[in-house]
Amino acid sequence: MRMLVLGAGLQGSAAAFDLLQQKDVEEVRLADVSIGKVRPFLQPFLADGKGRLKTIELDVKDEAAVKRALQGVDAALSAVPYYLNGPLAALAAAAGVHWCDLGGKTEIVFEQKKLAPLAEKKGITIVPDCGLAPGLVNVLAEAAIQKLDVVDSCRLFVGGLPQKPEPPLNYQLVYSLEGVLDYYTSDSFVLENGRPAKRAALSELEPVDFAPPLGRLEAFHTAGGLSTMSFKYEGKIGRMEYKTLRYPGHAKIMEALRDLGFFSSEEVDVKGARVKPRDLVISVLRPKLDKPRGRDFVALRVVCEGKRAGEPARAGFELVDAYDVENGISAMMRTTGYSLSVTAQMQVKKEIAPAGVWTPDECVPADQYLAALARRGIRVREI
Repeated sequence: MRMLVLGAGLQGSAAAFDLLQQKDVEEVRLADVSIGKVRPFLQPFLADGKGRLKTIELDVKDEAAVKRALQGVDAALSAVPYYLNGPLAALAAAAGVHWCDLGGKTEIVFEQKKLAPLAEKKGITIVPDCGLAPGLVNVLAEAAIQKLDVVDSCRLFVGGLPQKPEPPLNYQLVYSLEGVLDYYTSDSFVLENGRPAKRAALSELEPVDFAPPLGRLEAFHTAGGLSTMSFKYEGKIGRMEYKTLRYPGHAKIMEALRDLGFFSSEEVDVKGARVKPRDLVISVLRPKLDKPRGRDFVALRVVCEGKRAGEPARAGFELVDAYDVENGISAMMRTTGYSLSVTAQMQVKKEIAPAGVWTPDECVPADQYLAALARRGIRVREI
């Protein structure tokens, strides 16, 4: 297998690392607009003399350059910002290359769905939204739904959390701060009484308890985590929602900052200069929340309730993953980047079929997928 990874940030680097652990992956092309020095856990692959890891300076907005990078690869994995994935997926489909991305914006997924005829013609699969959330959590939600005859509710909870939280936000960056603010300002799609509805980000706060060392967390609505599942199960499931997990107190602070206008992209006058409040917040918060040596947890829970054989029943899954000390890879990178890598490998091996455009809950065989993650130490348990 020859693979192209777009984006050499946290998740793209983790995906590349996982690919390079696989004997049947001959080459990984890691591309970024400014590749610079690769992360420490990737450096041995540049120095081993085998040439399996190649770095490419690539502007993904340069269509001709992307087409060249796609030549000779079996799959392209995207860890670039979500708003770039639409045209990039189209280029991959035209080249006859399997495509998967981290997604996170449901409207873009619906645009990618329009590539289905081309994907079918080329005999490839396009799988958007296949990181942690959306991604892994949706595969688990679908597996839980299939364990019940009737599903009244399906609730998804996911969070990236520092092992040593520091007030006042009790948070550290595990992906881009721009992405965090997008999630805190975008409405979340849900199902209410079987009908599509929206919830404001950071709303409907509730406690969620995990075993120590996590203990009590708080959960609130954010966008993107359900992917297209709320549309898929319209009229079939009464309640379906996705919530983000944080340590208690985080949501109220972020909600106050948002409601006061600090996350706005509309320029304001500051002593004669035009400034976007969001840009200012990012500049101030990033150095305080970016903790290169900080270790993290990922917490995940899926709970579906309904009936089985006419009796009340419950099905679900839980995961708590921790920072990989040996390789210096965060839990968020493991659960997101490795999930992307596993999906791409399954696509190339034709374990995801038939050809077309599918979200993970529509196409990923849960047993094989979870077994692959378990081999990487990411162990999901049934609850």
